[in-house]
Amino acid sequence: MENAIEVRGLSKKRDGFFLNNVNLTVPKGYIVGLIGENGAGKSTTIKAILNLIDKDSGTIKLFGQDYQQHEMSIKQEIGIVFDDCHFPKQLTPKDLNLILKNIYLKWDTHLYLDYLNQFKLPLNKPIKDFSRGMKMKLSLATALGHRPKLLILDEPTSGLDPIVRNEILDIFLDFIQDEEHSILISSHITSDLEKIADYITFIHEGEIVFSDSKDHLLYDYGLIKCQEKDFCSIDPEDIVNYKKHPYHMEVLIKNKRKLENKYKALTMDSVSIEDLMLLHIGGRK
Repeated sequence: MENAIEVRGLSKKRDGFFLNNVNLTVPKGYIVGLIGENGAGKSTTIKAILNLIDKDSGTIKLFGQDYQQHEMSIKQEIGIVFDDCHFPKQLTPKDLNLILKNIYLKWDTHLYLDYLNQFKLPLNKPIKDFSRGMKMKLSLATALGHRPKLLILDEPTSGLDPIVRNEILDIFLDFIQDEEHSILISSHITSDLEKIADYITFIHEGEIVFSDSKDHLLYDYGLIKCQEKDFCSIDPEDIVNYKKHPYHMEVLIKNKRKLENKYKALTMDSVSIEDLMLLHIGGRK
């Protein structure tokens, strides 16, 4: 399978934080969701991929090429959206079109204006007068305006209302329909990733905890909610993590289909991506 992004053995020590031996793959034609709590290493990983910070070790390839060696040509194929709009606030969307068409070789003014129209963004209004949702839509329009092959998105839906978030998620899904485009999206809104992601990579304290297809994760893991007396009946070998609450226990197990027969007396529920993240972070083994 061809990869849009391939990160191997990425390490970076920065301000007391250590990104340790991170491996991350974004297959061509797919959406990969990068999850983790604040400070887990999501943004540091993305900044390293984009060569915004120097790595201590490891390799980073985009479209099969070393990013540092081919940065200028690779940048033409990437659309980037961070969690805030970084354009000068006095500029208008019209100004941005004049600037960006001289930066990107494949800049498409008609496509950019189509997105502005779709997003109902005023052409001549200064960015300083935009709401957060409008700024995020503008960032997305500029990221898509040069017809990139890859989108790299760092918390693009953070702080947005559900209606705006759904609009943006639909655009991401449309973007990959031809299977030639790919997306890496970092988000702490796991429900968004459950809607659109094909793969989930979970980073915690600078290390990858798991990286797998979303469907496999949701199918393979299960959640048992039981009383403490029933918890003792569960084989420790079957427990991934558990969390004790005042009146019940939550037990994360793997191989759900196999264990359903083994623990017929206990209720076994499906898991969400948020369940997996919280029990890996806050649970005990």
